[in-house]
Amino acid sequence: MPFAFEKHFDEYVIAALFDSADDPVVALGDGRVVFPDVDAVFEPHPNAGILSAVIHPSGLGIVTGGDDGRIVWTTKDSGPIEIAHIKGAWFDAITANGAAMLIAASAGKKVYVFDIVKKTAPVVFEHTASIADLTFDAKGRKLYGASYNGVAVWFSRIAQQKPTLLKWAGSHTKIAISPDDKFLITAMQENALHGWRLSDAKDMRMGGYPAKIKSLDFFAKGKLLATSGANGAVVWPFLKANGPMGEEASEINAEESTMVTVVSGSVEDTLLAAGTEDGRVWLAELQSTGIDWIKREKGPAITALSVSGEANRLIFGDEDGNVYIYEAE
Repeated sequence: MPFAFEKHFDEYVIAALFDSADDPVVALGDGRVVFPDVDAVFEPHPNAGILSAVIHPSGLGIVTGGDDGRIVWTTKDSGPIEIAHIKGAWFDAITANGAAMLIAASAGKKVYVFDIVKKTAPVVFEHTASIADLTFDAKGRKLYGASYNGVAVWFSRIAQQKPTLLKWAGSHTKIAISPDDKFLITAMQENALHGWRLSDAKDMRMGGYPAKIKSLDFFAKGKLLATSGANGAVVWPFLKANGPMGEEASEINAEESTMVTVVSGSVEDTLLAAGTEDGRVWLAELQSTGIDWIKREKGPAITALSVSGEANRLIFGDEDGNVYIYEAE
């Protein structure tokens, strides 16, 4: 099928996102940022690599964390603007919150929280183990860090604090919070999810995965959670007061010959996209039974994928640097 955009950048695709204006933006491993709609390429991390990326709290452009100790905001109009430079830091996890206008990034055991409006010195948290991933709650009041033996919880703006801990033995590598702030979910090193109901810290095991889970995304107004880590996209229901507790997950479009590597759902609707390790991409409307193959041809593993806010475009990229944009008719 013809794509609205298709280009080879010869570099691992770290992130492929849509900002709040539904402008697509791509972060590449070699330090470049690409805005496909205007055919613009910037180098916010020259001679360095991008390790993490997120849409800026304003909703416009992308914030990237690099192995050069720099956090940079890049827009299609202004180009790169440095937010911070911390010598020796490798920023391998980053998150942002538009309600509080905060950015948080982790480098090893340290987490830095930047106030984009006040532009004061960052609040710095230090943990006993490395932080693998980060997420804010809806208002940006709390920050959650996935780490070894559980999740560290900080109040986002308060310096010199010890985190409270949501404990579960093992290494927690990815993290997501439900849009209503009721449930926190982590992906673990040992092919499983773990979850907490935040009102009382009651926890739940969510296992049965054949592979490590590298991607998780709440969608459909927070009623569903999709993950990678299986032959199809695994979808957990969050329809009741207890969330997924006592509920069964569904596996969408399982293909025995491959594994799903990345998932993305529509914020408002039950539209779900998935990319596979053999380079294919499909789109499913979960209230019907149809699967649309957006890219049937096999190729390098899909590493990044996002559904636009209007749910009418899909951007994805692979480990060899191929980037595609699909537009619904």
